[in-house]
Amino acid sequence: MKGFVKILLVFVIGILSCNTVLAQSKKELEAKKAKIQKEIEQTNNQLKQVSKNKNATKEQIAALKKKIELRQSLITTINSEINEIGSEIATTSNEITNLETKLGNLKEDYTKLILYADKNKNVYQRLMFVFAASDFNQAYQRMKMIQEFAEYRRKQAEEIIKTKDQLTGKKTELQDQVNQKTQLKQSELSNKTQLEKEKVNQAELLAQLSLKEKALKKTLAQKQKTKQNLDRAIERLIAKEIEKARKKTTTTTAKTTAPKSGSKTTAPKKVEIVLTPEAEKLSNSFISNKGSLPWPVESGAISSSFGQHEHKDLKGVIINNNGVDILTRQSASVRVLFNGVVSGIITLPGAGKAVIVRHGDFFTVYSNLETVSVSTGQNLSTKQSIGVVASSQEAPGKGEIHLEIWRNSEKLNPQSWIAR
Repeated sequence: MKGFVKILLVFVIGILSCNTVLAQSKKELEAKKAKIQKEIEQTNNQLKQVSKNKNATKEQIAALKKKIELRQSLITTINSEINEIGSEIATTSNEITNLETKLGNLKEDYTKLILYADKNKNVYQRLMFVFAASDFNQAYQRMKMIQEFAEYRRKQAEEIIKTKDQLTGKKTELQDQVNQKTQLKQSELSNKTQLEKEKVNQAELLAQLSLKEKALKKTLAQKQKTKQNLDRAIERLIAKEIEKARKKTTTTTAKTTAPKSGSKTTAPKKVEIVLTPEAEKLSNSFISNKGSLPWPVESGAISSSFGQHEHKDLKGVIINNNGVDILTRQSASVRVLFNGVVSGIITLPGAGKAVIVRHGDFFTVYSNLETVSVSTGQNLSTKQSIGVVASSQEAPGKGEIHLEIWRNSEKLNPQSWIAR
């Protein structure tokens, strides 16, 4: 009997330990699932915000991709939870089977005890059994055995009641686990359906993006052609100014001869203006203000920096910017960076108007103007208005000014010259 009790105790401890491990694992899975669902909700809110912007297809795809990954992770977590509950159901079913077997054995033992007690229920017979002992010690042992038998029978009855209660509880627990598994299966099915919808949505957005990129590349090609025409016009005008200054100076030689007007210019050779004393003073003053020159607009932000860099929307497409682009308010007034003289005004279809101002051997170029309020040869003072910025094609309701700074025929980074 003692051996059986010890084995039963070990079995019960093992079952309880298993249940604790399962409960911990299930709790972790539920926490993980809750976290993923929260992230999906956050991504949904992000998608709603992004979808308000008609030009945000890339951001939509990125947010949707993240949502699909989260949804797949959620389905995996739900499957793990279903498997955990399946293990719990199997464990609970085994416990029920063991309890039913135990209850059957207890009932069988108790029936035998009742039958035996019924046969020996006569008090006289029990007394005779005690008095029939060979000595006092044996009589005491027989009396003690009768008491223990009665106690054991009482405990057996209690154990039967306790086991019945445990069995009822386990059956309820099993039903709860089955219900949880059913709900999780429904949740899994719902999430799989949602996942398929999201994948279809992603495919549609990718198709839209592909069409958008084709249109963007076409527009970019047109812009680049217009920009090249503008760049050549600026280079020719600056070359003319250099040549004009060279002719006006009393110095008989210039370091390099500028290209002739109207000729096609590729990358210009390094040429320099031979300065008069007044022009040299202006140049030195311009240099001394490096890093503190005013912006060409009262307020704005740089939308495209100087030099070569990847296009913000077209991966792998490199843009070469001779200056900086500044996004500002619509119809903002454009102002000159420093004292100077208007060298020329350029008008090109698709590129708006451009004003070139000379400051000694420095030139500042302001392009993408809607209107111009100055004329060639006009003297300008710092921050004097020269026109109004044209609207930005990429940011409706905004204006965008293109600024370049040259020294002779060398292009400089405007960000190093204007105030930070």
